[in-house]
Amino acid sequence: MTIAGLDLGEQPLFLAPMEDVTDPSFRYICKQFGADVVYTEFISSDGLIRDAAKSLAKLAITDFERPVGIQIYGHLIEPMVEAAKVAEGARPEIIDINFGCPVKKIAGRGAGSGMMRDVPLMVEMTRRIVDAVKTPVTVKTRLGWDEQSKNIREVALRLQDVGISALTIHGRTRSQMYKGEADWTLIGEVKNDPAIRIPIIGNGDIDSAVKAKEAFEKYGVDGVMVGRATYGRPWIFREIRHYLKTGNLLPQPSVIERARIAKRHLLKSVEVKGEKVGVLEMRRHLSNYFKGLPDFKSTRLRLVTLADIPELLSTIDYIADRWGDFDTSAIIPPSLSKDI
Repeated sequence: MTIAGLDLGEQPLFLAPMEDVTDPSFRYICKQFGADVVYTEFISSDGLIRDAAKSLAKLAITDFERPVGIQIYGHLIEPMVEAAKVAEGARPEIIDINFGCPVKKIAGRGAGSGMMRDVPLMVEMTRRIVDAVKTPVTVKTRLGWDEQSKNIREVALRLQDVGISALTIHGRTRSQMYKGEADWTLIGEVKNDPAIRIPIIGNGDIDSAVKAKEAFEKYGVDGVMVGRATYGRPWIFREIRHYLKTGNLLPQPSVIERARIAKRHLLKSVEVKGEKVGVLEMRRHLSNYFKGLPDFKSTRLRLVTLADIPELLSTIDYIADRWGDFDTSAIIPPSLSKDI
């Protein structure tokens, strides 16, 4: 698969852009486990053009992450065009437009998946951004606003016509949020439309190597994007790649390996963001690495309350010692224990 000349290899795997999740340390870990393309957290166009510190900080990328995409969102054309130019200054391989976020504070303003209700505006905004930057522009969107307006086939063709280099489709409508099952049939119809010439990346409910392989083989997508199934499970990229190559499923990582990964992730977070913020923002990840262990409540509490790095590292070592022989095949991965 190629995006505007960028060779991503066969059946590439993408880490989805996720707010408060895909920061530099998490992208670093996912890259180590085989994510072919990673994305920043999505960034407000208003924040970028107003030089908001939090938005500008999200532009920080490293050579290790490449190829990397920067995703921007907004509901007005001019700020989005200016934001794309600012993002291009960070030298990403891809600039991605978020037309898929369903949360009320974004979609309700007409940004994210709110754009599905105004296709002409979506198309014109995309055209203007493509014309304004030299970096390949891609789009991530949904099937439509609701069950009665699944207009993704029209949207895909019109966005292709204004010059996007690839399209990622999440197999739900905005009204579904993250409930129910993703509809991959429509994603497959877009991919197999003879008029479609750009790569199509599928997204939604990819929480196992088996589902990833099915997405490639049954629906013909060029790439697969994994989102919330990576919570506490960045090794899912390794699992998928191994299964695609061999047809065999890898065993779940042992508690000892999870502990090594958690420590590496923690230290990277501290390196990137400093001790206070690095520890604070790791809390959502640390407990997920060990979700499913028995009699873990008090230890989990320590993971999400300790602020001292040596104490945290010591607690992770304790977990490896205490549960080191636990059969992790009995743990249901976090993504499979709830409706994603």
